[in-house]
Amino acid sequence: MPQTCNFPVFKLKKKSFHPMSLAIESNPLIDRLPPHLKQFIKPQNYEDYTPIDQAVWRYVMRKNISSLSKVAHNSYLKGLEKTGISIDAIPSMYGMNRILKEIGWAAVAVDGFIPPNAFMEFQAYNILVIASDIRQLENIEYTPAPDIIHEAAGHAPIIANPDYAEYLRRFGKIGCKAISSKRDYEIYEAVRLLSILKEAHNTSLEEILKAEEHVKALQNQKENPSEMALIRNLHWWTVEYGLIGTTEDPKIYGAGLLSSIGESEWCMTDAVTKLPYSPETAYQEFDITKPQPQLFVTPDFAYLCQVLEEFADTMALRKGGHRGLAKLIESENLGTIELSTGLQISGVFTRMIKNEDNEVIYFETSGPTALSFREKELIGHGIDAHPDGFRSPLGKLKGINLAIENMSPRDLKAYNFYDGEYIEFEFESGITVAGTNITGMRNIQGELILIQFIECTVKYKDEFLFRPEWGTFELAVGKEIVAAFSGPADDYSFDLVIHKPSSETEKRQYSAQQLELHDLYKSVRNSREGKNTKFSLEAVFDILREAHSNDWLLPLEIYELVHDRDFEFASKIKDHLEEIKLNRKEIKHLIESGLSIIANENATA
Repeated sequence: MPQTCNFPVFKLKKKSFHPMSLAIESNPLIDRLPPHLKQFIKPQNYEDYTPIDQAVWRYVMRKNISSLSKVAHNSYLKGLEKTGISIDAIPSMYGMNRILKEIGWAAVAVDGFIPPNAFMEFQAYNILVIASDIRQLENIEYTPAPDIIHEAAGHAPIIANPDYAEYLRRFGKIGCKAISSKRDYEIYEAVRLLSILKEAHNTSLEEILKAEEHVKALQNQKENPSEMALIRNLHWWTVEYGLIGTTEDPKIYGAGLLSSIGESEWCMTDAVTKLPYSPETAYQEFDITKPQPQLFVTPDFAYLCQVLEEFADTMALRKGGHRGLAKLIESENLGTIELSTGLQISGVFTRMIKNEDNEVIYFETSGPTALSFREKELIGHGIDAHPDGFRSPLGKLKGINLAIENMSPRDLKAYNFYDGEYIEFEFESGITVAGTNITGMRNIQGELILIQFIECTVKYKDEFLFRPEWGTFELAVGKEIVAAFSGPADDYSFDLVIHKPSSETEKRQYSAQQLELHDLYKSVRNSREGKNTKFSLEAVFDILREAHSNDWLLPLEIYELVHDRDFEFASKIKDHLEEIKLNRKEIKHLIESGLSIIANENATA
């Protein structure tokens, strides 16, 4: 990878930024979130950021501005200014929300990775999810864990582009409905654990290698990818690692590249294959633990929406049918089917019966189930009314050209679908229903969507699907399943505030030596901002050489402050940095990049 960079044509204006001095402003987008999304929001706890954290942010941002001006889409640098993200300080959620509100977005802090459906649903509400932790200095170039550099400095600026913001919103709306497999949930938990271990202090190499092997083992399991796996691939190759333009002259817009000071430079070399973005990209898997060997290039942001819509047309959300219901059954998780009448059934689906044409003629859920119409729960048909599941045949009636949903009041009376009347009828599938019709429920078009029976028997061949002693039978009216998707139709039908991750990020604990280093970083920061300092720059440097000789970032920060006004002191610092480069070859290029940025800033001052 290149180790140095030239000064940018465009230079972001530095700002004096005091995050906690900003007035706290509520963003209406956050206020209207449903409870199952609010459960993932956590306080940012700005005071937990150490002076080293602030220096890591500042180094990455200065390097990004220096290098990305040449390789990033022009929306990025414009977006940094528009979203109020500063070079010099980690952004505050309050400050970001005050500014993001002006472009119709908001930001919330979360604890690392959250479930993919929830992440995408936040996007559907125009809310940017930001993992508020920040990478360790040791992982300054790249971390698999989501952090505030990745989220705030990577995602937020591009949102200022209206075309891209609409793509994100549409992606969230469609993506949160994608049906996951059991393996998807296992991979999510495994990746979350790996990211936490890599960023946790004092994690052993053995633990990290074990977690990496587990992720790889899950990824290498051969099975047909689920909808969530496919749409997650599209998200990765666009939102996280997307390029825009032409394959010969691409620019970066993906947040994973924008926030990785190593990979953002390396990806522009011939070592990384550039391919045209297309719907087939959904089948290209990725390895989160390694730099990507190929990237995909979209001609413009509008094309992203075109590919997304083409993919959505293949999803159970739009196709329904037996394949959609089969995906829900396989997932063993809460999902919804929508019938041709608009009736929506939400629950954990456990069974279906098909006819010879692969049409669903019967379905079952187990456990709490809710019925809705147009995403609103039907009165009297929440989980309290259906605590043990729901079952119903589907299709047309035998010997009758009209479907029940298309019958007029006169037709219904003629065929004895009348309140208080006993009725026997048979579906084309051979399922028979016999019982007393007590009431019906209609949709806003006046079509029957639900019929209740007492003393009812439902039978298919020799199997009783419902017996009179089981209580009231409710027939879901509909010829076919027109949609199937993950989650409930009405967010308020179920108690979804139950998320308990299998692993949690650790609150860092610091030794006395580490706390001393924090004080040194704080002194240099105060010196830069013209505040009172605990130590002079000379005293900081002396303690640094004596007690923290491996630290490379703080000497760079001191050098930045004195290189043009104290030549002798600057020479000492530079000699010290040369020693570090000899002893720590793995960070040599980081030191050289830092020195190059300082030199270029001085040349253009």
